[in-house]
Amino acid sequence: MIRTDGEPAEWRRYWAARTTAALVLITLGAAAPARADPAAAACRPGPARTEILEGIGLRGEIRLASGARAVLDSLRWPDAPETAEAARAWLDARRGDSLVVVPHGPPDRWDREHADIQVADTDIDLAGGLIGAGLAFADANERDSLCRPGLRTVEDAARAKRLGLWRESVLQASDGPALRAREGRFVVVEGRIRHVGERSARTYLDFVARGEDGLTVTVSKRTWRMVRARGLSAASLEGRRVRVRGILEVWRGPTLEANADGVEILGEPDRREAGPTGERELRR
Repeated sequence: MIRTDGEPAEWRRYWAARTTAALVLITLGAAAPARADPAAAACRPGPARTEILEGIGLRGEIRLASGARAVLDSLRWPDAPETAEAARAWLDARRGDSLVVVPHGPPDRWDREHADIQVADTDIDLAGGLIGAGLAFADANERDSLCRPGLRTVEDAARAKRLGLWRESVLQASDGPALRAREGRFVVVEGRIRHVGERSARTYLDFVARGEDGLTVTVSKRTWRMVRARGLSAASLEGRRVRVRGILEVWRGPTLEANADGVEILGEPDRREAGPTGERELRR
């Protein structure tokens, strides 16, 4: 069993969900013909190997004694200097430890592996430990979707306890001035979607009325197809309270572009327009 320091219950639920998902994928793989799926390829685990943690690079890059470099999968490093320093110290405390490294998909553009990394002969998972302590976000980064969606449950627990990144209240989509102050940074924002506008190239999720100062989330055509494949639609999203995340930019107003896992529905009843599978995948 693998857990995060201080979050054993959440971690047990995460690994139980992950094991179930793996069994489902194996079953489906046996029953269905193989087809190219870039998202699945990016998350496909490689063989596990043992490494030694030699050091920590910029933004949490894991430097291994073999010369390999890795980044923790489904984790976004914090922007705030104080939190980043605490996260670095948390990792640095494991310097010299033996690690079990499981890479996912191909290396990134800097030839770094995306990997699950556990301290060998312990139940300490590095990504889960950082996120569970409120020192990092559970995020897909440049990928289409999370390879480790269960880390969102670990993040939820840290947010409920107001640890680290979550000491302050989550930004609200209707608070234009607060959003503008975070321009260029990764943010997590909550609010109710007032209107969904589907266009040929992208879809817009508006959280405030026209002319008001608040958030607009943009979703690319490709990502919107993925969202719809999960059973959601413009009709099922309008009026919903959601949590969104991404890099905040300011054009006419605050805006961010979300990936497929960047929009989470927050604890509201199912609607007929959305299939139950899609709802369960996106609800937190």
